[in-house]
Amino acid sequence: MALVDAALAQFGSIDALFHNAGSTMWSRLDELADPELLERLMRTNYLGAAWLTWRALPALVAARGRIVAVASLAGLVGIPTRTGYAASKHAMIGFFESLRIELAGTGASVTVIAPDFVRSEIHRRAIGPDGQPLGASPMQQAKIMSADECAGIILRAALERRRLVVTSLRGRAMRWLKLLAPGLVDRLAARAIRRRI
Repeated sequence: MALVDAALAQFGSIDALFHNAGSTMWSRLDELADPELLERLMRTNYLGAAWLTWRALPALVAARGRIVAVASLAGLVGIPTRTGYAASKHAMIGFFESLRIELAGTGASVTVIAPDFVRSEIHRRAIGPDGQPLGASPMQQAKIMSADECAGIILRAALERRRLVVTSLRGRAMRWLKLLAPGLVDRLAARAIRRRI
C-alpha cells in the first residue's frame, strides 16, 4: 500500500498504527432499502483496518510498535439500528484480539478501544434507510463523550499498551451484564437508541 511505503520512505519506521476510520448506519435492517450498505460498512470498518495492518505488520514488528484499533461498544454488545455497523466492529475486535495472540513475544502490541457514543461527524454522516447520509446527528450531543475526551483515553491506552479499553462506565457495566443478564442488556441497548444517548 502506498500509505505504508510513503511512511517508511519518510520516517524509516512505523512505531504506531491507529485505526480510527469508520462509517455507520441508522436504520433497522428491515427498513434498509439496499443491503449493499452492509458490505460497504464491512469494507470500511473491518477490511480497511485488516488490510492496512497486514501491509504494515513487518515494520510494526521491527519497531516493536503499537497497533491501536478503535472499534466500538457495538462490537461487544449488539445495538439496534446498527446491525451492519455492529457486525463490522465485532469482526474488527475478533481480528485484533487474534492478532494480539499471534504477536506474543514480538514486542509489538495491540490495543482495542471500544468507545461508547462520541460526538463526532460519524452520526451526521450515518446512512439512513434510504442509503443517504442523515445530514444531522440523531444523538443528544450534549449527553455523549466529546471527541477530545475520547482521544485522550485512546492515547493513554496506547502509551500503556493496554489490551482493551471500554470508554464508559455504562459500556463496562453492559459488557459484564451481558454474561449475567443478556436480556437486560438488550433492553438497555434498545432504550439508549430510543433516548438517543
